[in-house]
This record gives sequence, C-alpha cells and structure tokens, in this order.
Amino acid sequence: MTAITLDQAEHIIDAIIARGSSLNCRPLSVIVVEPGCKVKAFKKEDGSSMIRFEMTYGKACAALSLGRSSKLVRERAQERPIFMRYLIAASGDQIFPEGGGMLIRDAQGEVIGAVGVTGDTEDRDEELAIHGIHAAGLKTDADCTGMGRQVGLPGQPRQG
Repeated sequence: MTAITLDQAEHIIDAIIARGSSLNCRPLSVIVVEPGCKVKAFKKEDGSSMIRFEMTYGKACAALSLGRSSKLVRERAQERPIFMRYLIAASGDQIFPEGGGMLIRDAQGEVIGAVGVTGDTEDRDEELAIHGIHAAGLKTDADCTGMGRQVGLPGQPRQG
C-alpha cells in the first residue's frame, strides 16, 4: 500500500485554502491523513474556531474507516443509527459523520489517504476537498467508479 507524500498533502491543503479564500468562505481547517489515519499535514486558518483539528481528523477518519466520503457516512448514520453509534464508539469517538471528508486515490484507484475540511457548509467543505484532490493531480471515488471492485467501488458490468 502506498501513502500520500508530504508534497501532495501540502498541495491539497494549499489549493483548498486558496479556493476557499477566493470563494469568501469562512476560515478553513484542513487535514490530510495517510492510510491508518496517521496525520500527514494540517493547517488551520487564522480566525478558525476551536476543535477544528478534531473535526477535520474525524471527517478524514470517517472516510477511511468506511471507505466512502464522510457525507455518505452521515447519510448511513441517519439510515442506520444503531450501527453507526457502534462504529463511532468502536473508533474511540474518532469518526465524525459530517460532509467534508474524502478518500484520496492515486491514478490506479488505490486509496493513499484522506482529506478532511471544515469551516464552511457541509456541501462547500466537500466541494473544496474534491478541488484540493484534483489540484494535486489525484482522484476521488467519483473519478474511479468505473474501476469496480478492485478499488472497492461498484463498477459497471464488464462487456464480453
């Protein structure tokens, strides 16, 4: 398993913060973690409120733990609250099921880390996470859907 590099992580974070500034977002906090949810890089803009590290970490952890965006994890929590309460407790309360956490994939679709963004709306946080991943030349789940089970995503049926 490969892991995201520090250069890639910093590129993602810097692209997210620059885009957030251009969109006049509230102050952002961004984390990039490698597989196993080990912190690679983190930045918190001036003016960000308290516990932003924990929120970004929880969003990235949610994405890695369940193999999907943290927004989809939130939807799962609404559909199956008992199941999600168990997973959150089993993680030591590290999973934060709120949009803004996305898996980061390499060109072959392998998960090399996750990003967590917090500070603006759930939808904007997720949009910024996607922007940062793409700015670093990497892929999101949506970019890899056709790759199928080998990358842990449902794919289209094979022809022939």
